[in-house]
Amino acid sequence: MIIIKVKKRLHGAEGDFWLDVDIELRDGEFLVLWGPSGSGKTTILRCIAGLERPQEGYIKVNGEVWFDSKRGINLPPQKRHVGFVFQDYALFPNMSLLENVMYGMKRKDKEKALELLRKVRLEGLKDKRPNQISGGQKQRVALIRALAREPKVLLLDEPLSALDEELRAELQEELKSFQRSYNIPTLMVTHHKEEALRLADRIVRIKEGRVVEIINQILTNST
Repeated sequence: MIIIKVKKRLHGAEGDFWLDVDIELRDGEFLVLWGPSGSGKTTILRCIAGLERPQEGYIKVNGEVWFDSKRGINLPPQKRHVGFVFQDYALFPNMSLLENVMYGMKRKDKEKALELLRKVRLEGLKDKRPNQISGGQKQRVALIRALAREPKVLLLDEPLSALDEELRAELQEELKSFQRSYNIPTLMVTHHKEEALRLADRIVRIKEGRVVEIINQILTNST
């Protein structure tokens, strides 16, 4: 169980507002934060990863406190076991695909990195650099690099937004299948409703820093 209860002042197009959310992420769950751009979704991910510090609140992951404003606890990013896939993938241009995957590992394991590349059908491109592969291939490399960290939580910041619709739909299915096979609790940001409906076990709708609706997809799909 992952508990995210944070408050942080944000600057929006129409002035300052407070991000104020209380979210729980269950074991193995694929939870999607859905809402308009600028509503605070990405900030939630960055607070979990330790890339931004909330003004108030706490973040607890499987009983381990990562942040607690009252107790003065704020673990640095390198001590938080997260896998983060950014919108632009953030692959290292001077490294091969194999080296990119191995970079994310706590203990460098070439055979494990090759196995991950094999799972996404990219083992044959292991020596290529990011500028030599397609957008869809970059997305796959970014995903397995995040998984190579053996994270306690996987954070996805609109990882499919730069792709065309056909490829996006294909990779949505792959992403869901991959998450299920590894059973990692996953928190993904999107402003596309159709993507949220396709991927999520639950959808948390965010507007102006607040949770305005929670949609339980498991119950919806079973009725």
